[in-house]
This record gives sequence, C-alpha cells and structure tokens, in this order.
Amino acid sequence: MRKIAIVHDWLTGMRGGEKCLEALLELYPGSTIYTLVHKKGSVAADMEKMDIRTSLLMRIPGIERNYRSFLPFFPWAIESFDLSAYDLVISSSHCAAKGARKKEGALHICYCHTPIRYAWKFFDEYFSRENVLKKQLIKWIVSWMKKWDLKTNEGVDHFIANSNAVKDRIKEYYGRDAAVIYPPVSEPHPQNTMVHGPWSMVPEGSTYYLVVSALVPYKRVDLAVEVFNKNKKELVIVGTGTEYEKLKKKAGGNIHFAGWVNDAELEDYYAGCKALIFPGEEDFGIVPLEAQMRYKPVIAYARGGVLETVIPMGSVQGGNGTSPTGVFFDRDTPESLEEAIALFEKNVSAFDPEGLRNNALSFGRERFKREMREYIEAKWEEHVNACGS
Repeated sequence: MRKIAIVHDWLTGMRGGEKCLEALLELYPGSTIYTLVHKKGSVAADMEKMDIRTSLLMRIPGIERNYRSFLPFFPWAIESFDLSAYDLVISSSHCAAKGARKKEGALHICYCHTPIRYAWKFFDEYFSRENVLKKQLIKWIVSWMKKWDLKTNEGVDHFIANSNAVKDRIKEYYGRDAAVIYPPVSEPHPQNTMVHGPWSMVPEGSTYYLVVSALVPYKRVDLAVEVFNKNKKELVIVGTGTEYEKLKKKAGGNIHFAGWVNDAELEDYYAGCKALIFPGEEDFGIVPLEAQMRYKPVIAYARGGVLETVIPMGSVQGGNGTSPTGVFFDRDTPESLEEAIALFEKNVSAFDPEGLRNNALSFGRERFKREMREYIEAKWEEHVNACGS
C-alpha cells in the first residue's frame, strides 16, 4: 500500500489547473489534497468532498479573497506541510506547490503548469501598472522567490510539463528535462449538446465574438476592447478579475460584460458566437480547445500554448488535409488583431465544424488520464525497483 499526497497551489475556482487536478483525483481517489488556500464551494462538488488540508494562511481573515497579497509567505506555507506519511507526492504547480517537502525515500512528481510566471518571464505583464515604490518592493520579493523556486526544483524527482512551451521554460530556468502531457479539455455536458447541437460554424443570426478569460492584465483583454471599440463589432466578455471595472469603463456600447457565468450559460455563449478571441499569451490555454470542441474557431495571439492546440490558416497541417481551426496574429497590437479578424471573416467557409471538434478531441480527458497514469506508474515502478536494489 502507498499513501499519496497531491499538492495544489490554491483552490479558489475551477480553472484549467483545477480541471487537471480533478482528473488526477479520479485516477487516485484516495489521495489527500494539500493546498495553501481553499475557498469552500469554489471547486467541483466531488473535489469538495475530498480530504483537503490547508496551510496556516487560512487563519488570516479574508484570505480567500486576498491570498495573492501574501505571496512572500507562500514558500514558508508550502514547506510547512507535513508530508512524512506519504510515499508518493504529486504536485500540480504554477507557483509554490512544487516546493513541498517530501520525506526521505518518497517520490515527487511535479505536473508543472509553468515555472512561476511573474518571477521568470512575465513580470512587466503583471506589475507594470504599479507605482514605482510598490513595483520595486514587488521586484525584490519576486527576485527572492526566483532563488527559492530554483532551489526547490531539486526536490522534484520528475517533471511533467503541460506544453512544449513550458517544457522549454523548465529546461531554460531549472536545467531539467520534462515529459509533456497536455491538459484535458472537457466535452459539453450531454444535456447542453442536446439543446444546441450539432452547432453550425456561425449560427444563423450570430453577431458577436467571444472572450472567455480572467480579467487580469497579462490576459490582454484590453487589446480586444480597444479593437472592438474601433471596429464597432459586437463582443461578449465572460469572466471577472481585477481589471473588470477598468475595462468596462473603457468599453463602448457594442461590448457586453457577462461577468461570472455558470457552465450552462457559458455553453450558450459558445453556441451563439462567431469565433473566440484569445489575445494573451498562455502557457497552454484550455479555452481555445473548449471553443474548438464546441465547433468554434479561434483568433489568437501566436505565442505560447496555442501554437500546439490551434491549426492556423495556411499552415503545413492545413495543407495536408487537416482543416484549419483558427487564425493567428503575430504582434500584440490592435492593428495585428484587426487584420486577423478581417482574414477570418473573409474565410469563414474554410473552417469545417467537425475538423474543429476533432482537433479538440485529441486533447480529451481520457487521453490525459491514460497518459498521466502510464507515466506516474512507470516512474513509481522505477522508484520501487531502485529502492529495492
């Protein structure tokens, strides 16, 4: 018998990382979850029923809303977890989780969504709008966290990256190799599919484009707002975040902010849109695959994970019998995004609904679970054999 701990940065909503965690828990349902902060009721019902153990940060009033303000305490909090009872530690990490301390003789496998984004690559995208004094303080904290992040990667036995882009970062920053296993994309709930489908590429009467995103600076939703303010086309923005009020004040009457929506409402927005606008650089990005799974093409900034999940017009793949699933824009400028939208509108007929869905299906949930199980069990067997010898 082996005891398994799964360490996840925080549980405050069901985003891409939490959907990976959900699938992992289906593979290893007897695991204990360790997390810095847990906002009760914020994740899937089955996950809420699990044995979830939080850090001492949970004693701070209001921590569920303001946990990011306690970034300097994350290393201490994650290292304070007592994992001495566990033989296998699986960390699901984009911030501090990989720094969890295993007992001697245990195996630690990290599923890395990215090395800490704001420490290694995207500092300006996160903090450029802060005042000079605050920015300098944050820079000092992040510099210290970078050193901690580099040191604690030594406690990880094996890395799995969620994309080739992240694999390259792990190699560049940590000097470590990593396997690549793509995150899972979920199919629409059968009830919603019965209501809407099969959906056509552009439903009759559809007038709007769609953004589905957390409203934070690095997602570059401001770029989409600027473009649609100018072109006067309809845009629906689904999501909440620190930029919500600022973006809403900036937006014209042709831009609708839906805020947070439930799963059924999100299906409706996908079903009725022309295409998804994806203006930021993501490590992987599950939303473009959710759109393709629902027969919708993607207009995306040509950086990060979309290079592995979207087949652009004019690509080699598209020329070999696989229909395109999106249009890329190469520069993060309003002009470049506007050109991509114009190209899409001139070539709507080039996007085959089944081709879109089939591309997304290759990133499905069962594929993720199979590949994760095969990898983890192979490394566990190697570990046991090495300990036995």
